[in-house]
Amino acid sequence: MDDLQLNNIQKHWDTLITSAISWAPRIFTAVVSALLIYLIGSWMIRMIKKLVAKGFKKRNMEASLQHFLLNIINWGLNILLFIVVVTQLGVQTSAFVAMIGAAGLAVGLALQGSLTNFAGGILILLLKPFKIGDFISTSTGVSGTVQAIDIFHTKLITPQNQLIIIPNGVVSNNSITNFTQLGTRRTSLDIGVAYDADLKKTKEVLMGVIIKNQYALTDPAPQVMVTTLGDSAINLSVRVSALTENFWKLNEELIIDCKEALDQAGIGIPFPQRDVHVYNK
Repeated sequence: MDDLQLNNIQKHWDTLITSAISWAPRIFTAVVSALLIYLIGSWMIRMIKKLVAKGFKKRNMEASLQHFLLNIINWGLNILLFIVVVTQLGVQTSAFVAMIGAAGLAVGLALQGSLTNFAGGILILLLKPFKIGDFISTSTGVSGTVQAIDIFHTKLITPQNQLIIIPNGVVSNNSITNFTQLGTRRTSLDIGVAYDADLKKTKEVLMGVIIKNQYALTDPAPQVMVTTLGDSAINLSVRVSALTENFWKLNEELIIDCKEALDQAGIGIPFPQRDVHVYNK
């Protein structure tokens, strides 16, 4: 009985050895082929990424969008290379395709809210309503200088040096005011003068202040317009354009210089007053 078991074991062992010997060249060939495909494929992926990156730079594409698209291309090509390599080794790829599809569906369901921000980030990076360094204001009341545009969020630095992180879905689905993109900004400085003031002289005085200002642009031409008859003053609007980086300097200098010029010309700037009458019985 023992001899019979030993003979069976020997037969199975011989069969295994024979099968291994017969399959060895195929396995060796498959492994070598898979290794060569992996090495050549990795080299090709690196070359494709370099060519794509050069194309992005020639088109002056946003840095954040470049980084994102290069990552997508890298992941896609590496997944394709993995499928080709395992196919060369004789593994059925239908299971991998099903797993990738199921994983994509699961991720999509789990990140429904984030996908809105993702789509918003893509739209911002493609359409470029603003770029890094622009000063913007959103309809939600948030204002600041754009520090970074990520795929899911936009980061702003407020004039008070506070960091605000806004979901891209909110930014892309609401109105945005970009104060920087056109390169210039125009003031709308309202100044009230007394009702007994000579309005023509007042306009000449204010225009003289504008002409002397080093930051005021002549195109478009500056304006001094009488706008409203207020309760206690006649209001004029001083409208002057300046380069974006000089806007706040211009605005401050105009306020100071207009006040001094009106004082020197004897033109009063009224302020709200109340008369209090006291009656004694």
